Amino acid sequence: MHDPAVLRSLHRDRFNAEPGIFVAPGRVNLIGEHTDYAEGFVMPAAIDFATLAGISPRTDGKIVVYSENYGAEAVFEASALPQAASKHWSDYPMGVVSILAGEGNAIPAFSLSLWGDVPLGSGLSSSAALEVVTALAVTSLIGVSYPGPVLARLCQRAENEFVGANCGIMDQFISANGAKDHALLLDCRDLSFKLAPIPADVALVIANTMVKHSVAGGEYTSRRAQVEEACAVIASHRPGVTFLRDATVEDLKLWGGEMSPNALKRARHVITENTRTVAAAEALICNNMAELGRLMAEAHVSYSQDFEASCVEADAMVALAQDLPGLIGARLTGGGFGGCTINLVERAHAAEFAEALAGRYADQIGIVPQIHICHASGGAHRLS
Repeated sequence: MHDPAVLRSLHRDRFNAEPGIFVAPGRVNLIGEHTDYAEGFVMPAAIDFATLAGISPRTDGKIVVYSENYGAEAVFEASALPQAASKHWSDYPMGVVSILAGEGNAIPAFSLSLWGDVPLGSGLSSSAALEVVTALAVTSLIGVSYPGPVLARLCQRAENEFVGANCGIMDQFISANGAKDHALLLDCRDLSFKLAPIPADVALVIANTMVKHSVAGGEYTSRRAQVEEACAVIASHRPGVTFLRDATVEDLKLWGGEMSPNALKRARHVITENTRTVAAAEALICNNMAELGRLMAEAHVSYSQDFEASCVEADAMVALAQDLPGLIGARLTGGGFGGCTINLVERAHAAEFAEALAGRYADQIGIVPQIHICHASGGAHRLS
């Protein structure tokens, strides 16, 4: 993570004001992909990649947002907030500000500095970290406090309603509510959750395929539409099924023939993934690493073949990890169509695992990957 003292100095130099400093982590999802918007289960962990925000009040009526990552500044009138996205990096922080204003909060003028090390387009949720840290900074400035789950929902709305990305609640929720050294099993229906400890001798090795994706793109949107199509078919026979969370594999056997072939496959992934995710949390709580690894492998096959959200590079990254010493489980993580794989690895083997996997991937794919050895971190908070 970037040094908060550096951001503090950067903000002082740029805005001639002393900032409050806030941090929100990115995340890696251990298991449970494209289940969140089906009101299912997910099991992410916050990681030690994060976005920092520095905020201070202004007296000129303007909101000035500076991104160190983009080396650019965006200026808005506090009294005339943007009502729609402009396909610009500032859509994410200003979407949050717009949603907060819509909740009845008076938005003052302020300066906001942003600096993050969550790799963009990697599937580690750089956008959610940016949203959550902005929300935390702005609510602190105006003297409003929201519980973590409520803050997460507001940030999800910013991405859904303002940015136009039809994401579920997982990314914002784990960024706001993560716990150090734990994964979090989240029920996306009622936002209840329980923590699952990650053993001290297990490392999170995140392997970036260097193939970027965007959840605002057409592939994500089409998959979600297919999930909803399948749910509608089942609901026509079982009115109590409002989301695929309520459906079973037996439902697919009975009525899958009424769906398009793609909708049937997407539904099979979501329904079985929900079962796997709950089982994976129990395996982690019981320290049954062999079972957790088996479930992760099964999840990747489902994600790649039924949901068809993998790619050649990600499938290769998972396959190349299989016989390396120390591997517990490997799978593609995040929204899909590129991004990163998550590898649970015995910590004693993590460094050699990362080096060997990078070499194998570069040899086979011709791309030098970024591989990071991480740990589960706490959720968003103010830094002293």
